[in-house]
Amino acid sequence: MIRPQSTYSPDPTLQHQFREAYDRYAKRLYNTALRIVGQEQDAEDVLQESFLDAFRNLQSFEGRASMGTWLHRIVVNRSVNLLKSRKLILMDAEPEIPVDPHSDEDAADLTLQVEQIRKAVMALPTGYRTVLSLHLFEGYDHEEIASILGIAHTSARSQYHRARNVLLKFIRQKD
Repeated sequence: MIRPQSTYSPDPTLQHQFREAYDRYAKRLYNTALRIVGQEQDAEDVLQESFLDAFRNLQSFEGRASMGTWLHRIVVNRSVNLLKSRKLILMDAEPEIPVDPHSDEDAADLTLQVEQIRKAVMALPTGYRTVLSLHLFEGYDHEEIASILGIAHTSARSQYHRARNVLLKFIRQKD
């Protein structure tokens, strides 16, 4: 079967600009997705789909915010939508925080502490991790989080405080 050749030829300037945007923002956006979805493969998928969404909807970019802010919002929304599609947003169960019994107790090792906290955050139930990440790392207030997740702002605030208390408990256990 002979297929007709496509007459579409992407604008090389647009391709170059989009590649620059990808190179500039991809790592930060991947980390945002990873903090929300909790799985590397899911975060990679979210990042890829977010850039495809952005490219398809480039005409809707109005320039009221920076390109990075616009892309960030797309990644957050895609991440949350992935969790919603899996019905993984809110959980009230106490998480199991992994504790390495063979780790050094040297409090001066900041890298180790940061890695332990990162692991503790990733071990939180999805709802806790999502709300904590959106508030602490992404800077959203509780009302914005409630709107993004489609929950009451009191639920967002409650999930945040529970997540924070679990992390504080974990940190205190390490001291």
